[in-house]
Amino acid sequence: MNMEIIIDGMNCVNCSQNIKKRLLREPGVVGVAIDHVSGNAVIDIDNKKITSLKVCDCIRELGFSVREKDILTVSIKGMHCASCASRIHDALSELNNVSEISIDIVGEKALIHTIKGFNGMDTIPDLVKDAGFEFNGIKEHYDIPIDLQKELRGKMIAIARIVAAFVFSIPLMIMMYIPQLSIHKFALYQLIVLSPVITFVIFPIIRNGIRDIVNKSLTMDVMYCLGIGTALVSSILGTFNILLDHSFVMFDTVLMLGGFLMLGRYLESRAKAKASDTISKLIRLQPKTAIKVLDDTEHEVDIVEVVPGDVLRIRPGDSIPVDGMVVGGHSSVDESLLSGEAIPVEKTEGLTVSSGTINKNGVLTIIAQKVGNDTVLAQIVKIVETAQRMKPPIQKIADRVVQWFIPVILGIALLTFTVWHFIFDASVFFSLTSMIAVLVIACPCALGLASPTAVSVGIGRGAELGILIKNGESLEAMKKCDTVVFDKTGTLTKGVPLVVDLYIQGEDTNRILSLMMSLEKQSNHPLADAIIKYAEHQGAQCVPVYDFVSVEGCGVVGRIDNMDLVAGSVEFTKTNKIDTSSADPFIAEHIKTGRSIIVFSVNGVLSSVAAIEDALRENSKQAVAMLKTMGFYTMVLSGDNYQSAKSIAERVGIDTAIAPVLPSGKLQKIQELQKNGNKVIFTGDGINDAAALSGADVGIAFGNGSDIALESGDIILVKNDPLDIVTSIQLGRMIYNRIKQNIFWAFAYNISLIPLAAGALYPLWGFSFKPEYAAFAMSLSSVTVISLSLMLKKFRVKLSP
Repeated sequence: MNMEIIIDGMNCVNCSQNIKKRLLREPGVVGVAIDHVSGNAVIDIDNKKITSLKVCDCIRELGFSVREKDILTVSIKGMHCASCASRIHDALSELNNVSEISIDIVGEKALIHTIKGFNGMDTIPDLVKDAGFEFNGIKEHYDIPIDLQKELRGKMIAIARIVAAFVFSIPLMIMMYIPQLSIHKFALYQLIVLSPVITFVIFPIIRNGIRDIVNKSLTMDVMYCLGIGTALVSSILGTFNILLDHSFVMFDTVLMLGGFLMLGRYLESRAKAKASDTISKLIRLQPKTAIKVLDDTEHEVDIVEVVPGDVLRIRPGDSIPVDGMVVGGHSSVDESLLSGEAIPVEKTEGLTVSSGTINKNGVLTIIAQKVGNDTVLAQIVKIVETAQRMKPPIQKIADRVVQWFIPVILGIALLTFTVWHFIFDASVFFSLTSMIAVLVIACPCALGLASPTAVSVGIGRGAELGILIKNGESLEAMKKCDTVVFDKTGTLTKGVPLVVDLYIQGEDTNRILSLMMSLEKQSNHPLADAIIKYAEHQGAQCVPVYDFVSVEGCGVVGRIDNMDLVAGSVEFTKTNKIDTSSADPFIAEHIKTGRSIIVFSVNGVLSSVAAIEDALRENSKQAVAMLKTMGFYTMVLSGDNYQSAKSIAERVGIDTAIAPVLPSGKLQKIQELQKNGNKVIFTGDGINDAAALSGADVGIAFGNGSDIALESGDIILVKNDPLDIVTSIQLGRMIYNRIKQNIFWAFAYNISLIPLAAGALYPLWGFSFKPEYAAFAMSLSSVTVISLSLMLKKFRVKLSP
């Protein structure tokens, strides 16, 4: 079973690694994946060996918290003592996807904190009764809103700590340079006056550090705690001349360290919030209520009460709550936050609407088709959330470094003190401040944030543009790709083929159309739809078909009233020994123009030939031209005839056309390219493209494709615009380049500044890093990396060479 939770309180990648190590020690925990930036975690457990409640307890033991989704308040009769509460707690602990259970004996109720995926509402009454108590109903079931007041209060306290630190430390620093006001003369006075301020400023840092030391976890908080703690203890000892003299009084340094560390955390939290705000925007698109129409009367209901088949009324300005079909009214709908398309789309009866889009100016009546987690909005949120948790392979290098970073830094800090004091005979004060500077300046957070922040911002930006990037591996693969292979129908063309000409051999046109339509109605091929629509428009009627067989990528056969019917490509009908010579001029004329040909025969004799055209998408030619200017080799693979594929390739400027190709042949051709050293991007839609999408180095699926295609694609284009192929490649490459830049700067920061903090330049130029300057540099490192990632929010596609 997979638990999907959000963990609060993580500050760096070490936090996530410590949680992972702790959980994997528990029997029944199979796998753990944690994104420390967003807090999202997926934990695979064997629920026969461990409960979700135990998993959440383990996380809380480390000092972190698990964010709940809902709270159920269960009314229980018959509780009298702590023993009763314990029995109920043990009984309810069997529920899956529960993060916390608390029992109120006085109020006779149990509060169950649930997480994503909880579906145990129906089992709660039996669990209570089996424990020997009376179930009295579930009083409340509601989503936990963000506590804005609590969040604002936390921000204000953080700002107050930062302000207090600098208001008191800056005057102390100035006094250091005024002999008459030397702070060393007023050490005891400083201690008395500044103790409340120091306690207020550094309390969270010391608390977290001690917590992690007790839990045997090496985190950044441990290093900060050791650095600030060393400075504080030295100052106190110096104040009272215990082992150290007044020269070791550095309360200003303690405050500066705390201030800069808190400032860094504050700026980092704000930047991380901006990095993941796309998900919040998407979730806010989902309205909490809907207007349900019953017997011509409108009723406002909770969104969870809406089921498929319900009739809903959508007023101007309202967000559409579910996916559905318009059954009444006319309006324009703003779909920009889902697809990135700024122009509102007109909606009339028979057209579909999506959850989260906004009705602009008219009243619509819709019938609900997909609700809850099945809506387009929910699927987009899921894809983006999943993708933002994933890391490109390049991040694994940084993660391996981070794993050993803190132990190495602690060793370097001790070595710094030892070398300076015992080998170079430097003063204890200089050696001590150098050690503190090393502890404070080192920052694995920047390394840990290098990839997650860039991926989170970049994938979020892609979602805003209607491009859903499903995994981090495709970002790295895209950087190396040199070939783009297109499917023809539905990718380069609109995927809405129409019969533009019909050759009939015989006079009974209506009868022939009736037979053609009856046979093609058994098929799911787009060209079959074209024939069906044409025949229906001509008034043809369907008749029963027997012994129907579909030959993949070729055609169909069947029987009607003892007549053997065959419909398919020219090649397919020739293999069935059907003479098409009488229609050859008709076939040749239309193949030259790139049209598809469907030949129809009755009892082995040619009956009719349909010429079918699928119009090019408006931006296909421009997209191909842009890809070629970017250095890509282009190719089209089609199940259609070669002349049709070649004609389309020439019209849009594609280098090579290969046709006819069966679905299995598309994958084989991609594998041939890969064997020759090419890295391939395949773009397509439809069931026939699923294997090719999966087999390519990067699969780009058009959003109007089938569910199989969307599962197979690494990237989904919601707007079905060929130019978005160019956009997705440019965005993917920019995200990958930004990850490399972030990792470079994170490594460069640590490699260059740690030696400086240790005093490497002091023997040559007398330069050394004061601890407070080290704290300032540290606070900037993570903020710099996140800021670089946030620049991806400004990404715009370049449509000119």
